[in-house]
Amino acid sequence: MAETESSEQPELSWLEGTVLPALEKSFPEEIVGCTTEVLDPWIEVRPESIASVCRFLRDDPEFHMDMLTNISAVDYFEPDPKKAKRFKYDPHLELVYHLWSTHSKRRLILKLMLPRWKNDQAGQLPEVPSVNSIWRTADWHEREIYDLMGIFFLGHPHLRRILCPEDWVGHPLRKDYEMPLEYHGIRNR
Repeated sequence: MAETESSEQPELSWLEGTVLPALEKSFPEEIVGCTTEVLDPWIEVRPESIASVCRFLRDDPEFHMDMLTNISAVDYFEPDPKKAKRFKYDPHLELVYHLWSTHSKRRLILKLMLPRWKNDQAGQLPEVPSVNSIWRTADWHEREIYDLMGIFFLGHPHLRRILCPEDWVGHPLRKDYEMPLEYHGIRNR
């Protein structure tokens, strides 16, 4: 256990002592906060600034985050009205970016929060800038998130469904998604 703790400490001190101050200096309005009391600490970024922050982290020689290993999306929504009363989060979507430097062997997690619907109008997908021009690995990650979670990535060169058929209605990993009874004559339930 002591070995794990000592290996985690340098990452935390690097995050709090180097990364966060540099980001707050370069992006004073775009950095929402930093959460460190968890197994994998993260920095929260305003959605509209994610591409600028990521480009800075990739291009700055001090960080050289030259690899995007994953983007994941989480739907914080409880569709059951009884359980929703006890649910501790306001409904929202979250994007989690996992970055890696092949030079320093350090990792960094960025998060951003999005409304479930743009302008609070059901059916209007929330939007966030694409990081596809920064890391090519974002291409299929963003397409998968668009397809299954319904987040629109602005500036993505060919944002379209990747798993569901092109004419599929809705985004099946959203917690309020209702599976159609039938698709092209094939029963789904």
